[in-house]
Amino acid sequence: MTSALVAAGLAALASVLALGPGRTALLAYDGPGGGRTGPPLALAVVAVVVVGAAVALLDGTDLVVALIGLGAAAGLGQGWRRRRAQRLGEARRARVVEVGEAMVGELRAGQPPGSALARAAEVWPELAPVVAAARLDADVPAAFRDRARLPGAEGLADLAAAWQVSERSGAALTTSLGQVVESARARGLASHLVAGELSSARATARLVAALPLGTLAMSAGIGGDPWSFLLGHPVGLACLAAGVALVLAGLAWIDRIAGSVVRR
Repeated sequence: MTSALVAAGLAALASVLALGPGRTALLAYDGPGGGRTGPPLALAVVAVVVVGAAVALLDGTDLVVALIGLGAAAGLGQGWRRRRAQRLGEARRARVVEVGEAMVGELRAGQPPGSALARAAEVWPELAPVVAAARLDADVPAAFRDRARLPGAEGLADLAAAWQVSERSGAALTTSLGQVVESARARGLASHLVAGELSSARATARLVAALPLGTLAMSAGIGGDPWSFLLGHPVGLACLAAGVALVLAGLAWIDRIAGSVVRR
């Protein structure tokens, strides 16, 4: 019983650590994009400590079960982080449209580009470096393109191009910026439609991934004892490890396909 509790505790700890952003406050810091993320070195050290504790406290079958649990927890945590990154990217795409609309509104109200940019930064604080570049009379398009490297903020490159054209040609920024906003809004609408179509595929994949657990529960409910085979026999442990690996690989594959489609 003690070894089983230790294995469960280690798996739970690994799951918490794998979640990373927003879950491990002691290991989180503000990255360059303003999001919370876990330091890779700290997570690697903790992972080594957790695995070392499992090796030291457990042996034989309990050790194998604990390591399988750790792998499953880490895989699920990575999946959670991928989905969180995708949601953050979608939020940034929406912010790009909001910033563009705010700037167009300020420009049409007669505000100069620098003031319009400063007011737009109130909508999205991640634009603070761009505002600083405008105040220091530095390269604003370069600052926009630097922010465009953030996942989901690719539309800022179009804002940079509109700003650069206005600077070099003397054309009104309002017209080109309005066209950029319309284009970004259309891309955002298409992205939402694609994400909606993909949600059913993702839900189906998660349901299929959960079916083995349901099958094991049903087998135990009708008098079978599948867990004793999976957790107490070498062949069963091999089957369990292979099953967990295949499920995690399938979920990662679906997330990768969906993510590539949304990015297009």
